[in-house]
Amino acid sequence: MRPDAEHYLVISAMGTDRTGIVEALARAASECRCNIADSRMAVMGREFTIIWMVSGTWDAIAKLEAQLPAVAKRLSLEMICKRTELRMQAVPAMPYTVHVISLDNPGIVSDIANFFASQDINIEAMETNTYAAPHTGSPMFALAMTVNIPGQIHIALLRENFMVFCDDRNLDAIIEPYKP
Repeated sequence: MRPDAEHYLVISAMGTDRTGIVEALARAASECRCNIADSRMAVMGREFTIIWMVSGTWDAIAKLEAQLPAVAKRLSLEMICKRTELRMQAVPAMPYTVHVISLDNPGIVSDIANFFASQDINIEAMETNTYAAPHTGSPMFALAMTVNIPGQIHIALLRENFMVFCDDRNLDAIIEPYKP
């Protein structure tokens, strides 16, 4: 690969949440002439978590890699970095969004992930959370995910099978084309 070509680095960080972490991480990337190409951030309990992919020239990525241990120490973050490449889609696929809401029970994520894996459908992104139902306070579960459905899969049949799967588990679900 040419030194001036785009290079990529995935960075995962976690630590006690406080104001200014995102700004400090973004500044470090910017000062090294790296671009934040993709990122996810959340606060879980009292912990701040982020995963991001930065892009830049070979020397910009190398400079950022060299600075990250000091940044992590200054911010009291656990950090892991790994070089990567852009992923090329192996098979033509259509992105779909899946939303599920139900009473919270152990195993829901496992069951849903197994359903899609058994259909050879890749999960691209997923977010789950729990909350108390209004009025009753019952523990509720919510899932949102993006899946890539290969072109050879019959969408109507998949949707029907997924709805039967969800009905059997008392899950309220929707599967629909992805809308950015």
